[in-house]
Amino acid sequence: MKFTKLASILLVLFVTGSISSYAVITGSSHDFTGDSWNTTSEICIVCHTPHNASTTVTNAPLWNHQLSAVASYTVYSNAASLNATVGQPNASSKLCLSCHDGTIALENFSGKTNGTNMISGAYNLGSNLSNDHPISFTYDAALVASDGGLNAITAASGIGSGTISSSMLFAGKMECASCHDVHNKANIAHLLVKANTGSALCITCHAK
Repeated sequence: MKFTKLASILLVLFVTGSISSYAVITGSSHDFTGDSWNTTSEICIVCHTPHNASTTVTNAPLWNHQLSAVASYTVYSNAASLNATVGQPNASSKLCLSCHDGTIALENFSGKTNGTNMISGAYNLGSNLSNDHPISFTYDAALVASDGGLNAITAASGIGSGTISSSMLFAGKMECASCHDVHNKANIAHLLVKANTGSALCITCHAK
């Protein structure tokens, strides 16, 4: 019993970085402890596990949830207003879609693959992402120059104020996690990385 408790604590520290990070997951939209399909009543295990984790996805620490098998998503392609080339979702965005494309059951973790509880409502993005903010595209100086309506990248270690920070990009790309923090460390509605009052989050990238 003591070992189980210790393993749980270590997992929390590894995944979130601190006890305070764990605390803001509690009560957020990623707190699944009260959902009937999560029979473990654990908060981290839906996505992470200390043992027998999946190693098929890079930058996915101790991943525990079944991945989506969708090979090709319909991506944002408004050529009239976008100078970037939008590719297929990758990196952490692919992990988000393992729930949010609606093809994998929420309870399909720890090796389970026959769940029936799918994400619903506005949280189910489906495989057609053409009406959602583009993701998995390179955000660099060349894009800023060609677009004319984007802020330059700063080297700040935190969330930039008025200009996008390099810490909001993943391998130089805009991903779901550029705007949303799955661990809710900022404790802001909709798991945002910063409050969008006055469109503050939007104008971090968009020069308006």
